[in-house]
Amino acid sequence: MRASLRDALFEAAVKLFSQNGFNAVSMRDIAKAAGANVGSVTYHFGSKANLLREIYERHTRPMNARRLELLGEARRISDADERLMAILRAYVVPAYLSSTEGDGGGAEFTRMRAILSAEGNDEARRIIAEAFDETSHIFIDAIAGCLPGAPLEGLVWRSQFLLGALYYALINPDRVTRLSGGAVDGSNKEAAVEHLVEASYASFRGLVAEGLRLTG
Repeated sequence: MRASLRDALFEAAVKLFSQNGFNAVSMRDIAKAAGANVGSVTYHFGSKANLLREIYERHTRPMNARRLELLGEARRISDADERLMAILRAYVVPAYLSSTEGDGGGAEFTRMRAILSAEGNDEARRIIAEAFDETSHIFIDAIAGCLPGAPLEGLVWRSQFLLGALYYALINPDRVTRLSGGAVDGSNKEAAVEHLVEASYASFRGLVAEGLRLTG
């Protein structure tokens, strides 16, 4: 019974956070949505921050593990351009092609990540950093290894742009279909991965010329 109630509270929190953000949702709101009393939230999770931390851990652990597994394979590629493409694919594919709520790639969890990132809540910001920063640093270092002379500033900014594009593509694929007048299927995950990887590759490759210009 406790396990099922715990799951109900967990699922209610994900839904409410993805709709309203972290700040606007109370423990009472979560309990009500799960058909429980507020004391049950405290009993199972201790605090709203601890509940959010568990949501991130459960959703991101498999995604980060898969990213690092694919990154290990990509690093064995000797050609720098091919390696860069493989590294970018290693980052995008687990978030995009998985696309289920249990492995970090689902639209609901991605929407929650985007809303919480924009809120600026200190507790939520720390939890997000704990979940993603280590893996992000590993990927930035791997990308830098493919682009000798690329400035760190550009690497970090363009990594952020890639993350933003990934968020938006996952959350709002219908817009692609609408803007193309139905000629392009925004829900085509394989096509989305290819376009994200190709656009990011061009963006990162441009840093080499930028680095030469700055040092020349």
